[in-house]
Order: sequence, then structure tokens, then C-alpha cells
Amino acid sequence: MPVKWVLPWQPNPGMTVNSQILSEVSQCAESLGGVKGGRWKSTLTFYRPMVRDLTVPTDCPKDFLGLALQDRPDRYYFIVRGRIVVEADSAMLAIMDKLQSYKARVSLNFEGLQYQVGDFLLRVGKVIPANSENLRGIMMEVEYLPISSLETSRQIMDDFVDLWREALSRRSLPGHFLHLEPNFAEYGLSNNYSPQHTTVQYAAVVAQLIATIRS
Repeated sequence: MPVKWVLPWQPNPGMTVNSQILSEVSQCAESLGGVKGGRWKSTLTFYRPMVRDLTVPTDCPKDFLGLALQDRPDRYYFIVRGRIVVEADSAMLAIMDKLQSYKARVSLNFEGLQYQVGDFLLRVGKVIPANSENLRGIMMEVEYLPISSLETSRQIMDDFVDLWREALSRRSLPGHFLHLEPNFAEYGLSNNYSPQHTTVQYAAVVAQLIATIRS
């Protein structure tokens, strides 16, 4: 699987995100020669157990998150107990619903447009709660199609993101895209990129968004 970086928009102190920033970022992708493709969408959900008897000890995870990726419609990805990344069949969601073992607490949609710039795919989009249009953040995926090795692609990805940031800086926007790089080894993930790496990055992006909102 091609290497992917997931970057949240970090507003300047005292500033918030808005639809105008998202529009400017999308225009910047086109100014770099990006060819507009179709729409994309990922959904991250926080789950909590449905405990009926609080007096009975249980060993089930207190809470965990799940990620649905548009390019993996038959799979679903979980992060359990903070550091365990699990791939499951998408039918797992129907099983969980039928067993009434866990309930979705919060769901966030990441959705927008895709652009191709040479060997790179850019996905620029908004972060909104499910069943709402309230903008909570802006994010971008950068995917380098020829390489699946994190280490081999690092310099190429750095150079491309620097080029992207330089193009954005000309628009004097009140913020920047932040590259968060989780320690994938802590999750038992190798140098070879996988959807599990994407799941870990989405979790880091959401944590950053929550921290930004609270500050």
C-alpha cells in the first residue's frame, strides 16, 4: 500500500477554522497542477461498552475507536486499549449492533475532494460530526503512489509537503498543516505501510483537533 501522511490544519493562536480556508486550500491544490478526481470520505467513531450491570466486573475495553476507509469498503479498523490495531471484516459492525455490546458515542466524518499531482494523491477535506455540517477541522492526506516503505519515502514526502506549505504561505492563511508522526513501532507496525498505519494517524489527528478546540 502506498505511503500516506495525514495532516490536520493547525489554526494560528486565537483563530478558528472556516469554510473559506478550506476553499483556499482546495484552490492551492489546483494551482499546483492538481487534477481533480472524485469525492472521498472516511469515518472515525468512538465506541463505549453497553454495560447493563455495573456491579459485575468486566474485562472488555472501556472504549475504543473504529475507522471506515472509502478505499477499503469491506474492512474496518479498530484501535483497542490504546495501542492494539485490529483489522476486521466490515460485517463486524452489524455483529456489534446485533449483540448490543458497544454503542457509538461520537462519529466524525472526514470528507472532501481528491487531486492527483504527478505521483501524489492529495485528499483535502473537512472534519464534521456525523449528521451535522458544523465544521470542526480541516485535514489533508498526502499519498505517494510508487513507494510503500516509510523510510524510503520520507525525504520525498518531506520535500513535497514543503512545496505545498510554500504554495499555501503565499495565500497568508491563518494557520498551517501540521505533520504528526506517531511512533508506529509502539503499535507493533512495521516500516511497510498499511491501512493500520492510516488508522493510527487518524487517531492522532483527532487527538490534535480536540486539543486545538479545547485551547
